[in-house]
Amino acid sequence: MVIAIRTDLKMTKGKMAVQASHAAVIAVEEAKRAKLKWVKSWFSEGQKKVVVQILSKEQLELVYQKARSSNLPCSFINDAGLTELPAGTATAVAIGPAPNDKLDKITSNLKLL
Repeated sequence: MVIAIRTDLKMTKGKMAVQASHAAVIAVEEAKRAKLKWVKSWFSEGQKKVVVQILSKEQLELVYQKARSSNLPCSFINDAGLTELPAGTATAVAIGPAPNDKLDKITSNLKLL
């Protein structure tokens, strides 16, 4: 699984952790419906997660669209607006669980957080 977090929003570390968690949980739930074999493999291998930086809403949307068009389980997170950000602010995307080669086609050019 790769989780992409917007760094241009200057979220606190705690807020980034929460947004990443939302993204991961929703992506796993989607994968359980569509790619159960991948989820089982992911669990048996230790639930690898890699967190990368995204520099803008546009870049976040592009990564999400590439994942969708590649038929990968994914999630797109918009904040509820209860703490640091206005409601509806796009914050994170999670892709996977999926095979590494499929994830790398979309995210290998992104820097680690």
